[in-house]
Amino acid sequence: MTAASSLVDFRTDPSQYKHWALSFDGEVATLAMDVSEDGGIRPGYKLKLNSYDLGVDIELHDALQRIRFEHPEVRTVVVTSLKDRIFCSGANIFMLGLSTHAWKVNFCKFTNETRNGMEDSSRHSGLKFIAALNGACAGGGYELALACDEILLIDDRSSAVALPEVPLLGVLPGTGGLTRVTDKRKVRHDYADIFCTLVEGVRGQRAKDWRLVDDIIKPAQFQEQVAKRAVEWAAQSDRPAGEQGVSLTPLQRLIGDNDVEYNYVQVQIDREKRSATWTLRSPEAPTPQDINGIQAQGASWWPIQFARELDDAILHMRTNELDVGTWIFKTSGSAALVLGVDEVLERFADNWLVRETLGMLRRTLARLDVSSRSLFALIDSGSCFAGTLFEVALACDRSYILDDAESPQAAHIALNGLNFGHYPMVNGQSRIDRRFYEEAGPVSAARGAIGSLLSASEAEALGLVTFSLDSIDWDDEIRIALEERRALSPDALTGLEANLRFGGTETMETRIFGRLTAWQNWIFNRPNAAGEKGALTLYGKGEQASFDWNRV
Repeated sequence: MTAASSLVDFRTDPSQYKHWALSFDGEVATLAMDVSEDGGIRPGYKLKLNSYDLGVDIELHDALQRIRFEHPEVRTVVVTSLKDRIFCSGANIFMLGLSTHAWKVNFCKFTNETRNGMEDSSRHSGLKFIAALNGACAGGGYELALACDEILLIDDRSSAVALPEVPLLGVLPGTGGLTRVTDKRKVRHDYADIFCTLVEGVRGQRAKDWRLVDDIIKPAQFQEQVAKRAVEWAAQSDRPAGEQGVSLTPLQRLIGDNDVEYNYVQVQIDREKRSATWTLRSPEAPTPQDINGIQAQGASWWPIQFARELDDAILHMRTNELDVGTWIFKTSGSAALVLGVDEVLERFADNWLVRETLGMLRRTLARLDVSSRSLFALIDSGSCFAGTLFEVALACDRSYILDDAESPQAAHIALNGLNFGHYPMVNGQSRIDRRFYEEAGPVSAARGAIGSLLSASEAEALGLVTFSLDSIDWDDEIRIALEERRALSPDALTGLEANLRFGGTETMETRIFGRLTAWQNWIFNRPNAAGEKGALTLYGKGEQASFDWNRV
């Protein structure tokens, strides 16, 4: 494990923020960027001009979670800046130049997920976002704006929007810029080509005409018009006005040399085998059957606490344990208690708190799908892979179930309605639809098994697991499978898994992640960007990059 002092901790709260000011005015929240130059998450660079690093985005992610859960009255979030004539200059270039390849890719991935999460909340939770660009907006700053529902640009004759990564750095916009410009903003191809090769970007009426922003506003009217639009967006939302929020209390975690322990999630690391065994635990008692009871439990309600713990564990392992390439998922506890929680989640799905809980589970499970790790599920005696927890098995690259009918705790799985659309992947499909390529026969057969506790042989017959193994073969077959996986190239596995997990249906989100995995990984490693004379390496040094002009 990385030395404790250098571990990246994704847990924070507003009292610890260095870079964002979060304020509330009834149904409107304002997230104002005010990046501390000396507040970088790593030494060696200054975060000038509201440029950002991973630490800035960790705070943004936390602020969004608090708006979702602690402030149900908020319907519109205005994202702006407290710095004069600058919204955000994007990811800090000197940070990127100093960072390892793995750090850059993990940074881009987390940033992607945070922006996708904003769009997810707009789509599913009635939380709308306005980017109020009160100054220059470039690179990752414009990509943050692109994740919002509306972009308003101050028309002061100097403020522009820009994606200058290609001409300045020899890389691509790393958090979905190119894809959102075309797929979301519908910017014409030829205009997009000009825009993405201009260092200075596009401002004023041209930015509006090219669909790069939704409106331009003179400085004297800017604040007034932003406030007006925030209220108009809020009128379209169904988030409640008079409900009490749920406080996201500090997440408790213990980290040892080879383990990470939460209440409902435990990770045991085998460094020699470069694997981690995850044990996900069921609730310990029946869930409340009404909203008042759920509200009383607050952040300790099992699906909220479990989702927060799993989310933090995924981020911790992805960022701090780079050599641990295989994640093995197990469960323990009561399938009946998991199904009891799921029944309440389904029954009250329209309630704002339950809706936000389902949203957090959905986004957390989606982190598994895009994690560059081999995922195996082991369903053995005492497991409780049911409903929401079975989604983890469905997310895995392979799943093995122990067929030992004589055991007093024989392995079973169970499905419910949540497995059929409540937790879509980033391609919009349920994991069961993805598994069966939306073929009516097997999907219908799986749906017909809702309400049944399925044995190993039944689960295999329905195609819901990879292999059913008896107790004689179990240990050897699992050992061989893991040894074979461990011997394969991590680079090849990352490409293999990303392709196979998202077969068929494509969306803007899958294209963003696919391009990040393929193009950006490759370009970040090329000498034209990262070599001794590369554009990224030489940025800010007054020296011209030296390119290899070979187009292959």
